[in-house]
Amino acid sequence: MLLAEVRLQEGESLENALRRFKRKVQQEDIIKEVKRHSYYLKPGEKRRVKQALARKRSRKKLRRDPD
Repeated sequence: MLLAEVRLQEGESLENALRRFKRKVQQEDIIKEVKRHSYYLKPGEKRRVKQALARKRSRKKLRRDPD
């Protein structure tokens, strides 16, 4: 697994580099991967969670676009 890396450019402030780092971490979905691997879900639990998320998305879609 590759880690996000940001090199400090000449004359760049630390705040700017930190902002670039945070953006890169977010784009590479590193946080989501860490959360996904932080605990084990049995296959049945994983399926239930996936179905619940699908139901939630469909309800949200119906609320936004009722036709």
